[in-house]
Amino acid sequence: MTVQLRIVRPVSSVERSLAMYCDGLGLRELDRFVDHQGFDAAILGFPGLSYHFAFTHCRDHPVIPAPTVDDLAVFYIPDLAEWQRLSGAMLAAGFTEVSSFNPYWQRRGRTFADFDGYRVVLQQAAWERNEVCCSAPS
Repeated sequence: MTVQLRIVRPVSSVERSLAMYCDGLGLRELDRFVDHQGFDAAILGFPGLSYHFAFTHCRDHPVIPAPTVDDLAVFYIPDLAEWQRLSGAMLAAGFTEVSSFNPYWQRRGRTFADFDGYRVVLQQAAWERNEVCCSAPS
């Protein structure tokens, strides 16, 4: 079974989001559409992977972005040098470093907010499944 994941976020500026996420995380523009039934969008991701972001803007009825402090996109980056490089790239791209609402993310990560308030965590670790929390009930 092949599954793809797309995270869609309404933004105040598709172009600005595109620039920030490409420059900060190294994402690539995979697709784009303009005025498709009143919507503009850019789809970003890493070529060949099955997840991506879509940043959208409705021309007729703009949606005001309303993320909460615990709506996160988390990237696990085990290599320390790469984590440091990306942390610097996030700041250079215009993200603001913020304190994480959940203190767990502060221990081994850095939390950044884009201009619409969406948060991205760069976690300096490899993700490992927690057998206790993920076990199927018996």
